[in-house]
Amino acid sequence: MVPYLQAQGGIICTASHNPKEWNALKLLNEKGEFISDKEGKDILEIAETEAVSFAEVDYLGKYEMFHDAVKIHTAKILALPEVKPEIIQAKKFKIVLDAVNSTGGLVLAPLFKALGCKIIELYCEPSGDFPHNPEPLKEHLGNICEKVVSEKADLGIVVDPDVDRLAFIDENGEMFGEEYTLVAVADYLLKENGGVAVSNLSSSRALRDVAERLGGSYYASAVGEVNVVEMMKEKNALIGGEGNGGIIFPKLHYGRDSLIGVALFLTHLAQKNVTVSDLRKTYPAYYMGKNKIQLDPKMDVDGLLEKMKEKYKSEDISTIDGVKIDFPTSWVHLRKSNTEPIIRIYTEAGTQKEADALGEKIIQDIKTIL
Repeated sequence: MVPYLQAQGGIICTASHNPKEWNALKLLNEKGEFISDKEGKDILEIAETEAVSFAEVDYLGKYEMFHDAVKIHTAKILALPEVKPEIIQAKKFKIVLDAVNSTGGLVLAPLFKALGCKIIELYCEPSGDFPHNPEPLKEHLGNICEKVVSEKADLGIVVDPDVDRLAFIDENGEMFGEEYTLVAVADYLLKENGGVAVSNLSSSRALRDVAERLGGSYYASAVGEVNVVEMMKEKNALIGGEGNGGIIFPKLHYGRDSLIGVALFLTHLAQKNVTVSDLRKTYPAYYMGKNKIQLDPKMDVDGLLEKMKEKYKSEDISTIDGVKIDFPTSWVHLRKSNTEPIIRIYTEAGTQKEADALGEKIIQDIKTIL
């Protein structure tokens, strides 16, 4: 709505996928895109160091309510040639929706109605009282997994409070895998003419595999939506996003958006005419591990990462965001925290056991260097 209303910027009040006590402000530029790290620091510097004139209480300007945003956004999605409402309508999908009592129930309802889907609502009252941890991870989604099975639904759809993360549940009540939301959408979009797909360094290798199989290209950015968008623009990407279920489709706008993700995924599912579980089987199977190691606050973390880079210099290495080491059948990504004396360790491999073992090996390597 920022460019639609020709505004100078936008402010989103949200805690994203976190509990409500973390509510804060997300700032958008005139394009409706998140401001960069540098721009954010510039704003803080202005606020802290320059004389700021505050308007007196009787001259605060004005505001007006705009009630057509969801209607306009939904219409834009339905008008995209990549979204095929008639094919979805013919399938008459039965879907369980978990909107964690936030905005998802409001904004997805018109889209589902237009697509002819029967929706079973679970936590769709926008009260802000989250019935479970709002991050859409398997350990928080037992209720919807059970509901999909008991209702004999075709699938379950889960969004976080600000509806920029999207996860699917298959007809058996099993997680499709948040990392595979972007993989499935890219599979659909790239199958015709190839193209470029972008995700961040900590996202699944499955996206690269699918893109290259379809004759496309894959690029990885530093972690963070702003960085993904920057690389998508540089590479003229057709599709991009993050492995946390965030879909960015530039034809609509450069921001993570579960609504376009739902529309593209359902089009893909309807065209393939398969179950969600069968669709998942068509993609490479990867498993992720997440770990961290506590460091001495006085330690030179950059120096430590440099030593890890040197140790594995024979492998394919990226240093645009920490150190990522790509092995033939697995990878590890080391990122230092900006707020704590720790290194976060992300791994991926063909089995969970291998992913966890790789993480432990890297921890031992770091301890040896220490």
